[in-house]
Amino acid sequence: MSSSSLKLLSAPWLCLAEAGTVPQTPQNGIHSVGAGTSDEFEVLCGPLLNYKRMSNAASQAPTWHGSILIVTTPGQHHPELTLRCLGPAVASQTNGSASVTGSGSIPGTKLYEDPRKTFWRFLIDVPFQNFEAKWEYSIASTTRSSGERKGGPNTFVVPSIAQSMRILFHSCNGFSVGTNVDAWSGPALWNDVLRMHQQKPFHVMIGGGDQIYNDGVRVDGPLRAWTDIGNPHKRRGYPFNEQLRAECDDYYFNNYIGWYGTKPFSDANAQIPQLNIWDDHDIIDGFGSYTDRFMRCAVFRGIGGVAHKYYLLFQHHIPPPKSTFTTDAPNTMKVGLDGTPEDPIQMKDTFVKTDDKEDPSYIIGSMPGPYVEERSRNLYCQLGARIAFCGIDARTERTRHQINYPETYKQIFDRLSAEFAANKEIKHLILLLGVPIAYPRLQWLENIFSSPIIAPIKFLNKRFGFAGGVFNKFDGNVDLLDDLDDHYTAHQHKHERKELILQLQDLAKKHSVRITILGGDVHLAAIGRFYSNAKLGIPAERDFRYMPNVISSAITNKPPPQAVANLLASRNKIHHLDHDTDETLLELFDHDPGHKPGAEVINGNGNGNRTGTNGKIPKKTSDKNHATMPSRNYAIIAESQEDPATVAAAVPAPAPTTATNGDAPAPVEGTQELVHGAPVSAVLDVKANARKPMHAGENGAGTFHPAATGLQPTGLCGAYGLDVTIRVEITPNDKEGHTEGYGFSVPALDAGAYLGQGTTW
Repeated sequence: MSSSSLKLLSAPWLCLAEAGTVPQTPQNGIHSVGAGTSDEFEVLCGPLLNYKRMSNAASQAPTWHGSILIVTTPGQHHPELTLRCLGPAVASQTNGSASVTGSGSIPGTKLYEDPRKTFWRFLIDVPFQNFEAKWEYSIASTTRSSGERKGGPNTFVVPSIAQSMRILFHSCNGFSVGTNVDAWSGPALWNDVLRMHQQKPFHVMIGGGDQIYNDGVRVDGPLRAWTDIGNPHKRRGYPFNEQLRAECDDYYFNNYIGWYGTKPFSDANAQIPQLNIWDDHDIIDGFGSYTDRFMRCAVFRGIGGVAHKYYLLFQHHIPPPKSTFTTDAPNTMKVGLDGTPEDPIQMKDTFVKTDDKEDPSYIIGSMPGPYVEERSRNLYCQLGARIAFCGIDARTERTRHQINYPETYKQIFDRLSAEFAANKEIKHLILLLGVPIAYPRLQWLENIFSSPIIAPIKFLNKRFGFAGGVFNKFDGNVDLLDDLDDHYTAHQHKHERKELILQLQDLAKKHSVRITILGGDVHLAAIGRFYSNAKLGIPAERDFRYMPNVISSAITNKPPPQAVANLLASRNKIHHLDHDTDETLLELFDHDPGHKPGAEVINGNGNGNRTGTNGKIPKKTSDKNHATMPSRNYAIIAESQEDPATVAAAVPAPAPTTATNGDAPAPVEGTQELVHGAPVSAVLDVKANARKPMHAGENGAGTFHPAATGLQPTGLCGAYGLDVTIRVEITPNDKEGHTEGYGFSVPALDAGAYLGQGTTW
């Protein structure tokens, strides 16, 4: 390592990992594009902050690993990032002196460059402190393409050694084609996110898919001519030549630059580390869920490759494959285990970093996907002291009849089991799936859309354009069918879904780790739960089958009509996964946002008062619907205790007593059996309504629950409980995006009593 590669000011703790990675010999025939003489960097996008993982998690000296990305015009010198610790994020949090002082300088590493742009990455490795630490970074001599000087500083917050991360979860961060963006005040809820972040910082924001909507490529982009072809045979045979590939490449890049540069989303990107998994709109609407014959056409294979390229660069900060599919380069059409082969035409005047070391957070699939012809990238990392995270890439391997390969599930569960065995401090697993898994069934609707009675209408549509809005332009099926086929509850995914849940149950039981599942996609908020059938008599604190599914969608896109949400709520039955596992939605929504009984201050439970609502706030659901909320939203997840280490010997916090949404059965009088410092809940009566609260953390679920604020730990559910908050938009007329909070808490798991009792317990 050369001493000039990394300029240190006074901080030997800084990341040395990328020192010297700028190639001294050409990769792909070039060092860079352009002269490289400018003293200032013209920034097209960024900075974008990512969280990767923590290392040495079980030690007293763990390390936080992340990255920062900027996109600049090409031909420039290597930029440098300056990083320093500002001390405690909260002035009262001293807990001893800092282990770091001064500041350090980190050179950028070039990931990709062509004649239009350069992607620079800065790898950041910092030590966890005994306090929640605020870090400041800046990139010298940078200007916006508009001429505005922009180098920072920006800040981010890392939890203390003893803390787990405070998590923001969001999905569906964009608008569908044809949406009146002004009527929905743009991405207004990001203003709300930033207000909450200012009051109590988020340590990570998990993107559950559709971080960007690229669907416009078929409306006002280069695929318009292809989309307009009426003959399905001609559409399937349409070539994806080099010209079309280049045009699509420009479209996806420009769309990323535009959206990721849009405030207030761009401000959040610079302050809250991202952790993302993609979904269909990151590619194009419905990708993977159309018929196999159509999905294998050249155009879909082509845009899958282009979307994957920019997904890796913008959302993961890693170099893409050298080339993507095009019918003008036959070698790119023959994919092997290593993905798409190199195309000399695409590599002309282009640099791609080829010696990048894979981050250990990735669980990389063993074979390429069927339509995105690269291997899936699933994620595992630890979110602070006691929370683990796993994100399943449910799009790369997806077909209409499969979500992930069996081999990929085995890789994921082997990794999870090994991680939990190595670190007994992990109490919770946050599992990210792009689509809800505990959700009302709509198989009757699937049957209608797939039935022969639709055939005459499809014929009239094809010949005369009849019911044009009902059928999609791709494979001619009913437009909603691809969305239904995406769901784990779709009939063709039922077996895969069941096997996944049963494997999760075994994992939870073996390691006494509570699993909470995140899902997005459906443009409404809800809380699904799996749980043991009441006949088994297992209390929630010991129930390894109890898994909440936090459904939060969309943070930006418009919600479905009220009638759709009410229909889904009416389908909220008690379903039986098997003889021992039931599932249903929790009735979380005690009233519509802005209609809290007796509340003069509409948004007084979180982040400021009502503004810009233009008078009366319309209702969003029927009076009977307490399970699904068709309003823009995001979720907050955090530990329920300020200091879990002191809870086991302390007096348990009382559960909320409001009966707004009903209460779970109280523990039997005279018994005070504790799990992680909290009383064990009474078992659910076989005749009880499981849509209502079933343990102390769910009592009073909704706006009166102490977790509804999303700001203060509730003290519920013992030493290792989690607080969950859904922040729901009050009205889309409010450009500041104020929200109302709905909350409940999740107990940690002690499944030791059931370890030796087989898979039926």
